[in-house]
Amino acid sequence: MKNSLIVLLLCSVWGLQAQTLEDVMRYGTDRTQGSTRFQAMSGAMGALGGDLSAIGINPAGAAIFNNTQIGFTLTNYHRKNETSYFDSRVNNTMDNLKFNQIGGVFVFKDNTNDWRKLAFSFNYDLQRNFENEIFARGNSRQGLDGYFLAHADGVLLGDLRLRPNEDHVDAYLDIGRSLGYGPQQAFLGFQAFAIEPVDDDPDNDRYVSNTPYDNGRVSQNYAERTLGYNSKFAANLAAQFQDNLYLGASLNFHSIFYEKYSQMDEDGYDPDADIRYIGFDNLLQTRGTAFSFNLGAIAKLNQNVRIGASYQSPTWYDLQDELAQRINSNLAEPGLSDIDFRYVNVFERYRIQIPSKYTGSLALIFGKVGLLSFDYSYQDMSNAEIRPTGDPNFAQVNNNIAANLQAASTYKVGGEIRLDRLSLRGGYRFEESPYKNPLAGGDLDGFSAGLGYSFGVSRIDLSYNQYTQDLGHRLYEVGFDTLANVSSTNSHFSIGYVVNF
Repeated sequence: MKNSLIVLLLCSVWGLQAQTLEDVMRYGTDRTQGSTRFQAMSGAMGALGGDLSAIGINPAGAAIFNNTQIGFTLTNYHRKNETSYFDSRVNNTMDNLKFNQIGGVFVFKDNTNDWRKLAFSFNYDLQRNFENEIFARGNSRQGLDGYFLAHADGVLLGDLRLRPNEDHVDAYLDIGRSLGYGPQQAFLGFQAFAIEPVDDDPDNDRYVSNTPYDNGRVSQNYAERTLGYNSKFAANLAAQFQDNLYLGASLNFHSIFYEKYSQMDEDGYDPDADIRYIGFDNLLQTRGTAFSFNLGAIAKLNQNVRIGASYQSPTWYDLQDELAQRINSNLAEPGLSDIDFRYVNVFERYRIQIPSKYTGSLALIFGKVGLLSFDYSYQDMSNAEIRPTGDPNFAQVNNNIAANLQAASTYKVGGEIRLDRLSLRGGYRFEESPYKNPLAGGDLDGFSAGLGYSFGVSRIDLSYNQYTQDLGHRLYEVGFDTLANVSSTNSHFSIGYVVNF
């Protein structure tokens, strides 16, 4: 959107509905990525430490390292989606390759006092990779008219008409600037003849559909493509006290970019209807930053047993949205097509607070033969908030969050067997859905496997990590309650390399 001709500021107090519960879930959930060893053990490393990505679970883990280490990971992301939408199913796959982790830890030892070891570390992790594609087609019981009617309710007809010597672009921008997002959407639906007023009075504020489908079905083709990332850079300080206690803290700095392009083509109205088709496209971009911190401890109960506990603070996001749109129909006047992606709505900045997370960990160490590790995490997503909370629209969204999200637990188990220089690894994880309604989002199941080979001062690792989850995907934020059911299988193939100094 950098080549846009006009930038328009829309205030959230005028009815911006772009922030929803789905934004909280997008930025509030991460996926087991990180280093190759971390992925191979399904992230169950909270009491183990000694891994650059494990520090993100428990920052005390940096003090487990015995020497300075630098490592990086390259991952291929393979995603397969099966989308069910009324009477149709569509399958699609996609792949992309990314450096998803790079970091280092610097260890300083002193055996002359109680504080035996001090470690400084930094690590970059790709928490979420937003690259995805969803295609849905079918004969729906709900059309685009519902979306435009929801936004038109209460908007004066006189505000949706072109003024003398005013073109469609100027009207679109002026309505957004003066009245806000909702009336702007109503303008698009009215000018495309998707909706029409109950009467011709300029003070009319009631509308009805102009897209009849009395047979109960309308044909829709929907495509959605997303890209972007939620990355985290962590700066860590950890220390070993005497022989058996490790303490640590991390500061986490996030960078966010998200882009969603959606395209809806709708036709199949009643044969005697004047309107034949509507095409409605949206391009949303979100940029921002976030901050959080972690505290953690690991205790060696004996040579074979370690326990760990960690606290992740709330994550405070500071975000801004930009939205460009276009719409057309067979009844639309030619000037309506001049509204395109060159004209961008820039909304006021807003904040999202993701709730804190608590993790307890247990690890069993079998000498040089291998290990077994277990992590349990708890997070109450119903406490998430979009701010400022004094905004009545955000208050409504926050009520929706509290009513539809819940506390969820995550269980991870991982193991490693060492055969001289070769290490064999595996893991399993189960994440409870934070949605109260299972149709909105189901539980997540995942497994992993991998191996590593040590060359002495360096090591190369390979891993395969797969998880599946069913989600109810909402196509539009209001007036369109129909969900596309997406069954997603995600597979990560990773290779990593670490060097010890």
